[in-house]
Amino acid sequence: MSPTTLPEQPTEAIVGRAGREGARLFRGWFDRLASGGEDGRQAAYVFVMGSLTELLEVFDLNAVFPEINSLQTAVRKVADGYIAEAEEHGYSPDICAYVKADFAMQMRGGEHPMGRIPPPSIAVLTNACNTYIKWAEIWERLYDIPTVTIDIPCPRTGRHESTPSAEDYRNDLAYVLGQVRELIATCEQLTGKRFDIDRLREALGHANDQMRAWARVHELNRNVPALYNAITDGTVYLGVANAFKGRPEGARFFEDLVEELEYKAANGIAALPDEQYRLIFMGVPCYPIFRRFDDLFASHGGTFVVSAYTSFASGGIDMGFQYDLDRPLESLAEGLMVTCQHGMEGIFHNDKWIRERLEDYSIDGVVYHPIKSCRTISTGLADSRRNLTDRTGVLSLVLESDMMDSRVVSEAQMRNRVDAFFEGLTTRRLGGRVA
Repeated sequence: MSPTTLPEQPTEAIVGRAGREGARLFRGWFDRLASGGEDGRQAAYVFVMGSLTELLEVFDLNAVFPEINSLQTAVRKVADGYIAEAEEHGYSPDICAYVKADFAMQMRGGEHPMGRIPPPSIAVLTNACNTYIKWAEIWERLYDIPTVTIDIPCPRTGRHESTPSAEDYRNDLAYVLGQVRELIATCEQLTGKRFDIDRLREALGHANDQMRAWARVHELNRNVPALYNAITDGTVYLGVANAFKGRPEGARFFEDLVEELEYKAANGIAALPDEQYRLIFMGVPCYPIFRRFDDLFASHGGTFVVSAYTSFASGGIDMGFQYDLDRPLESLAEGLMVTCQHGMEGIFHNDKWIRERLEDYSIDGVVYHPIKSCRTISTGLADSRRNLTDRTGVLSLVLESDMMDSRVVSEAQMRNRVDAFFEGLTTRRLGGRVA
């Protein structure tokens, strides 16, 4: 919908609507999980990179995202207790804090600040993150459940531009499709339900609408000033993108979000009215001080316009992939392969990912956030930063902390480094040299 055709609505009704609707959807989502556990509805534990929620919906399996559950404990200031409990059971301080929070949650019978999380009946994962495999083994031991790992081949050309006409692409797709068929057989055996390809086609149609709109949401933030904050607002959008993929509520949310952002663009309404600097965020947000982390930058007029997190943690669906509804099963496998490869590309070749966005989004600086408990995201960031600086000269900042563990989050130290970063940006804008 173009800005010239937007419906007449009061500003207060449309601006901020996505935030309100996102909160409502998530309250309902957690209520659904809790009631499903009480009613005996089976749950599938899945991950954000390659969740296959469209397929699981066909079997009426509740999709549970342990990553989302864990980060919510940090946002709600109770993560430290969960982490400490897991470490008392022998889990190392150095491993993924998401895993530790989830383990403690299982030990507490699913206790969570948003409602009780049901135990898994099956775990479905990809190899997009090495932690996924070991994490699922914990549930396998605790609950004696089937775990299905979809092995996604990495592009051997070193880039994700492989085309369907390439032999490697066709071979890889056949390999992934075979694994998806095995997952279907496992779900049929687990649930006693026959696979219904028409239900899959319906879910893929909703996912198409959502993915098309999600790509447009990213595109719209090229607007100067930015229409939304890619960390604070973007994380809300990201949660809906994952939890409601393949569902009509998810499609409606993102179609309405596009309408809201186009309204803001047409009426000059910005995420930060006094935007001075446009930033890219690399890494996972600092959830223990989620809003205050952003305030460190907003106080200097800095807006996070782009976040790598909203790409890889949405399973790469920001690329706007569309399922072919005439060949739904084959297209599901293709979408899984392509979007996972795209997401992994953004993690492991992030300097390239950034360079592709510097000009399109009028970027002034890049903020790297390596975190103690996620080596997958953090390893290589220093080298990528050096490469980016050598190639582009863009100013960047490294802030080390954690996504969950408040013991390694020093807000005062962060503030000092952020202040110095903006001094450098200001000096450069005024034509001076930055050391």
